[in-house]
Formats: sequence, structure tokens, C-alpha cells
Amino acid sequence: MALLNASDKTPLLPNSPRREGLLGQVCLACLGFAAVILPAAGAYAAPDTAAQVSVTPEGTIITPGSSVPHGPASRAAHTNLQIFVPPGAAPGNTAPSGKYETPASLACIYGLTPNTKGCNPETLSRVTATGSKMIAIVDAYRDDTAAHDLAVYSAKYGLPKITKDNFAVVYAAGTRPKQDPTGDWEVEESLDIEMAHALAPNAKIVLVEAASPSNADLFAAERVAGALVSAAGGGEVSNSWGGSEVAQEAKFIPSFKAANVVFFASSGDSPGTSVPAMLPDVVAVGGTSINRSSSGEFESQTTWSIDGGGTSAYIPVPAFQHAVTAIVGKFRGSPDIALVANPSTGVWIYDSTPYSGQVLNWLVVGGTSVSSPAAAAIVNSAGAFKPSTESELGEMYSKLGDATDFIDITAGSCVNAASGSASVGYDLCTGIGAPFGLRGK
Repeated sequence: MALLNASDKTPLLPNSPRREGLLGQVCLACLGFAAVILPAAGAYAAPDTAAQVSVTPEGTIITPGSSVPHGPASRAAHTNLQIFVPPGAAPGNTAPSGKYETPASLACIYGLTPNTKGCNPETLSRVTATGSKMIAIVDAYRDDTAAHDLAVYSAKYGLPKITKDNFAVVYAAGTRPKQDPTGDWEVEESLDIEMAHALAPNAKIVLVEAASPSNADLFAAERVAGALVSAAGGGEVSNSWGGSEVAQEAKFIPSFKAANVVFFASSGDSPGTSVPAMLPDVVAVGGTSINRSSSGEFESQTTWSIDGGGTSAYIPVPAFQHAVTAIVGKFRGSPDIALVANPSTGVWIYDSTPYSGQVLNWLVVGGTSVSSPAAAAIVNSAGAFKPSTESELGEMYSKLGDATDFIDITAGSCVNAASGSASVGYDLCTGIGAPFGLRGK
């Protein structure tokens, strides 16, 4: 692999992905990417969708325009991100405090660190020391503040310092993507890399930036991400975005296969199914709500009512779901597992790129965009490094009903379950449950 000086303006090979880390550019052609045909940057313009605002008793929820589903005709993906503003607060620029989740509280809830009664984010500071190899994050557009924001987040929570050895950015199309002028996707990118680093702090995080949110650009970036992780000896790829199912979606499957790589995707933040989460070689990650006492003590996880999922219209039931055909029938069911996603019980992140013209810095976010990178990081921390996603899912479903490895979520309602509520065992609200500890993953 040939290193280029940061000031070196020599173009890379045509269609060769470019990686920019903290020490400049790295040519990836030597990893075999020259054979990957990628669309030109800027070939797609995302729909101009306004943000949606909902005022609830818990606070104000902002759904960015990038997270509003575009529909199958757009041939584009949307994020699964929601911004939460607590009552009486202004968006952003506040010091992280209160009952919202931190790396230490998440590690406590999901059994990655020794149990601390209450897993209280106000008092807990112990973070996990797990993670290895690589986690790739696939997103659209360019986030110029990604490394800076991850460094600020890491310093705040006592995570490993960000260097060229544990973080890098790759331009999937070989040239710098344009920025998202709204700042929506930049918030998404900060969320993704920070959640991955929070729960697998010793893994190398690689942010793979697609030229646009078009399916063509994102699936091309997926192939780059899979090849990168495979070449690094294995790991995970997380996708917090999704789009509508389409009749020809089986042709997307090869983009989500790579040797020694496990792929994850968000199940969505609205009723119905989503691609790539519905593909048979992807771990579909749904959402939960974190329930705390008035003093911030952890009490339980329940469903998140608008968590996306259901049964596929096109993908046959895979072998790992044969034990739950009484629920999913003849088609692939989603989600497989679930983690925190309710924005009202969300997580702190740091993002300094202006969102709708305003610099927010610290903010609380939710959506299944949180749960996908968090799940990828937990599996990375488990250290098993399965040879394929199918193998990983087979292991997970073999633990159905084993409360030492997955916590069955049995309380709460969800729009995807035929009964309208969670149930004992597998259900279409939270799958087999929330991961706990490092076994069975």
C-alpha cells in the first residue's frame, strides 16, 4: 500500500477508492479495487425534503429531511436518525448530562463491563476495553469534521485517542464526495462512528463515504467497505440507512457478501420493511426504549413503538429463521436483534458540522441509526469474527431463549407485530432480543 503525502495532488487511478486518514491519502488500488466500477460523484441529487418536528411530553423530536423515506421510485436511501431536544432546552451546545446514554452506560446495559447497579450515565465512567480488527461504516456525502468530532467525543468519555491507526476516511468513488448542504448526513456520520468507537474502542473505524445516497452509490461503497474489512482480516460493516423493498432486490445480495465480514443494517424508523436490512446476509437491527427511574437508574428495555420491520415481500425465509416460521411464515423477518433507538431515551453524540445552518456540537439522538453501529461494535467486541453474516445469524438464533446472551424484550407495543405488542421469544418488534455480554455473538 503506497502512502501519498497530504499535499500530493497527484490523482489516483480512475475508479480507485481514496482513503484519507489523519496522515493524508492512501492508494487502495493495490487491494484490488480497480476492478470495482463505481458511478461518478455528484450523479445524484437527494430529494429536497423538509425536516419533521414532533412535540411530545418527553421533549421535541426532529426527524431530519434525510430520514424521511423517499419511496422506491427515488432509488435512494434515507437515514434513520432522530434528534431529541429535552423540555426547556435548545438544540445542541449543551454539556452532556442527564439520563441520556453514554459509552459507559451503554457498556453497562449491554453487559460489556462488570454490572454496576443502575447503569446511571450521571455517575458511571467505566468504558469497555474491547474491540479489534476493523469496523467499516458506510454513509453518503462528505463529513470534513468526522475525525475532529470523534476525537472530541473520545476525549470526553475517556476512550482511546483518535489517530491514523484507529480511524480513517475512504472516498468510495475515488474522489471527494460533496457535502450534504443540510448537514443531515454529517450528523449521521458522527453518530455512526461514535457509537462504533464507544462499544469497540480498540477496533479500527473506517468511514466509507459514498458519493450520494443513491442505491447505486451506496451499494458500490458497500463493496468497497466489505473488501476493506476482509483485507484487514475480518470484522463488521454497519449501515444505518435504508430504502424501500423492490421486486428485484435479490440482485443487491452480492454487495453484502465478503469473506470474514458480518454486515449490519438498521431496520428503520417507520412502519414497514427496509433494504438492506431485509437481505438474508445482513443482521437487521431494530430499536428499543431504555427505561430509567427519575433519578436515572436503569430499570428495563421495552419496545420502541415505531421501530421498522416485518416480513419481506420478496426474500424467502432464510435457514437461520426456520425455527420462527410460525411468526415470519415463508419470508424473511426483521429485525433480528434490537438495541437502544428511542430518541426520548437516546444517546449523546458530538457533531460540529452545521445542521440547517446551526452548529449543534453536543446533542441527543435516536433512531435505528444508533442501534446498527452499536450492534456491530458489540459483535466486534465479542471477538468471534465469524466467516460470514449467515454464520453470525446462525449463532444468534441458536441462542433464542437464552437470557444470558440475549435479553428477551417482552413488554411494549410496536407497529410491526400482528398482535401489536412484543411477546415471549422471537417477535417482529425486537427479534430475538437485545444482546447482552460477549457470548453467543
